[in-house]
Parts: sequence; C-alpha cells; structure tokens
Amino acid sequence: MRRLVLALAGAVLLVAGCSTGSDAVDVNNGGEFRFVAGTPAGEVIPVADRRSAPSFGGELLDGTKYSSAELKGDIAVLNFWGSWCPPCRVETPQFQQVYSEVQGEGVQFLGVNVKDEQQLAAAFLQSKGITFPSLYDPRGEVALAFRDYPANAIPSTIVLDREGRVAAVYTAAVEPDDLRTVLHRVVEEG
Repeated sequence: MRRLVLALAGAVLLVAGCSTGSDAVDVNNGGEFRFVAGTPAGEVIPVADRRSAPSFGGELLDGTKYSSAELKGDIAVLNFWGSWCPPCRVETPQFQQVYSEVQGEGVQFLGVNVKDEQQLAAAFLQSKGITFPSLYDPRGEVALAFRDYPANAIPSTIVLDREGRVAAVYTAAVEPDDLRTVLHRVVEEG
C-alpha cells in the first residue's frame, strides 16, 4: 500500500512539474502532448516559423455573428479574458488604450470572453469603456481551435500578422509597452 501511495505522489509531482513554467506540456489537447511556450516580452515569432491561425467564429457579446474572416489582411490581437479574472480587469482597459492608438494602422483587437455570464461580460466591458468587439465563448471553443497555442490560460493573448499567421503568444497579462513593441514590429513587416 505504501508503494502505491508513493507511486501516486510521484506521478502527481511529475504531472505538476510539466504543467507550469515557460515550457509547459499541454495535456488538454485531445490527449496529445505538445510543448508550448509563450513569446518573450516584446518579441515576435520569426516569419519563417509562423503557422496559420485556425478559422473560428461565433457570436459577439452584442449578439451579432462574427467570423475570423473579418480579420483578413489586418494584424489582429486576440485576447482571451473573463470578467472574473483579476489580471484581465487591469489588462483590458490597457488594451483599449493601445487599440485606440493603433486602430488606424490596420490593427484589429478582438476579445474572446470565456467562462462568464454574457450579461456580466457585457457590463464589464461597458463599465471599462471598451470599444473593440468581444466574442462570447463560454465553452472555450475558440481556445480549442487554437489548441497548438496555449490559449487556455486566462488571460492569454495571440497576435496574428496580416497573413493570418501567429506572430506572438502571451500566456499571462501583457504590459502595454510590450504589446506596442510587438505591434510596431508586425506593422513594419508590411
């Protein structure tokens, strides 16, 4: 019995050690193990190493239908958030500020609200003066579409280039200056 308890404790420690840190193992991806890592602050994935983002869609918090095809040709910032998330409460108004600065440069922002009541999420955005759209995704289907990237942590942010490829990934709150740096680099790519 003691051996069984020790074996189980060792297995728990092994799994816990692989599910945190900068090179975490994603075990929620259909049973497949993939090593995932966020992009360092202010850095972008080299163009040659970028992969196309998946197609996705759904309903915005205001009830209108949305398709990722609406991002075509623009740089996009996808932010996975929830009104219940303390870092999101700080980050979301900061994203609004950056959005206001870059929206005329072919940059779109799209929030992806997860695990929230629709009315609470909409009230949160209204109280913070957020003008960019947010998908209502209570079941996390958009995060699942991005299963090759660690979008299941909240907050997570994915930056897409004009070709619809993933240019940067953040698995925690993003500082506004880091986001500005990444967007500036991706905008300069042409």
